[in-house]
Amino acid sequence: MAGFCRECEATFTQPHIPGPEKSGTGPGGGGRDGGRSATPRCPRCNSPRLLEHAELAELAIGHVDCDAFYAAVEKRDRPELRDRPLIIGGGHRGVVSTACYIARLSGVRSAMPMFTAKKLCPDAVILPPDMAKYRHVAEDIRKLMFALTPQVEPVSIDEAFLDLTGTAALHKMSPAQCLNRLSKLVERDIGVTVSVGLSHNKFLAKLASDLDKPRGFSIIGKAETEAFLAPKSVGLIWGVGKVMREQLAKDGILTMGQIQQTSLDAMTRRFGNMGSHIWHLARGLDDRRVEPDSEAKSISAETTFDIDIADLETLAGELWPLCEKVAYRLKAANLAGQVVHIKLKTAGFRLVTRQVRLQAPTQLAESLYRSGHALLQKEATGDWYRLIGIGVDSLHDAKDADPLDLADPDADRRRRVEVAMDSVRAKLGRDAIVKGRSLKTLK
Repeated sequence: MAGFCRECEATFTQPHIPGPEKSGTGPGGGGRDGGRSATPRCPRCNSPRLLEHAELAELAIGHVDCDAFYAAVEKRDRPELRDRPLIIGGGHRGVVSTACYIARLSGVRSAMPMFTAKKLCPDAVILPPDMAKYRHVAEDIRKLMFALTPQVEPVSIDEAFLDLTGTAALHKMSPAQCLNRLSKLVERDIGVTVSVGLSHNKFLAKLASDLDKPRGFSIIGKAETEAFLAPKSVGLIWGVGKVMREQLAKDGILTMGQIQQTSLDAMTRRFGNMGSHIWHLARGLDDRRVEPDSEAKSISAETTFDIDIADLETLAGELWPLCEKVAYRLKAANLAGQVVHIKLKTAGFRLVTRQVRLQAPTQLAESLYRSGHALLQKEATGDWYRLIGIGVDSLHDAKDADPLDLADPDADRRRRVEVAMDSVRAKLGRDAIVKGRSLKTLK
């Protein structure tokens, strides 16, 4: 099979999009006409959305990413907003969660400060996020994914990896056709759109899904992997942030092709384990499996302030309810965390993170607060902050949580107090009983 039509699903064995006339932005085409008048069309339905690739029947690792998910759900439910720029986000001091593609034409982007987004797109409709609704829609999409394969690894609320290896006989179609069918079902039955990336590993499937948004389908095959990656920025490699990009730039390394020309030994000597990681991904080598039972690696909560905060007492007042949220989620998941970390964002948007490893895992809000407060004290030295967060990782089963500590006689009392508070809240509601420090943060 040389390819198929994404609309009517008709297959063809002769190439329809030769050489440079391939449609789409991905190596294997995404089925988009790019504004060319001579775009080949399906002989059955006349659609330009044709998909073909030499390895189309062989590749089985997919990445499915919803297009502007929160905004798409809101436009689905509010048809009057269909042709309006729409921004989903917090208040004036919050950040953009999602911007629809119309708003993006004005330069609005996710994680942008809301006041900047409003300046760029003053006509935009702004709605607060409705996470309960989005989670419900995401669950419906995930059910469609699991109908194709049990090997589904959610990455976030609106994206997931799928391993369709060995499913062709079951579904009587290739993994590529299955993923295309999935995209059509999501659009028809759920009312939002997705973009699909297909390749031979997770790193490349994720890159492919970003090539042709919205409603795209792009492919990166094995034969073209290194040539495709060579001109790309090192910033596209997972784990390469601003600091690592700067370190690589000092060595004259800006593209993956330059890494491809560097030996593994040289990269490892210069950057340690991270150098090995970068060297392999720059060549498209990624042996991580799609993990359907992948457990949560961290649990966290954060808040953005309406007004920048500098003093320790006020910051601590904002920290406590976040500790309660994290503790509640740990208990609900029957987990405990041994590494506590805090996150702060300065008024100038510089991110500060600090962490501490506890003697034993905990799921108590009081323990999280004490550890977080100690970390916070070292940073609350005059800088103004616009965001604070706290979280835990190195997760363990709850049976290992908060053992007796002979060096801290009050630890067991604090544990019993929190257990009693949880019992009261379970019967009468979350606000039925609070600690004194909560009174400073209650509205």
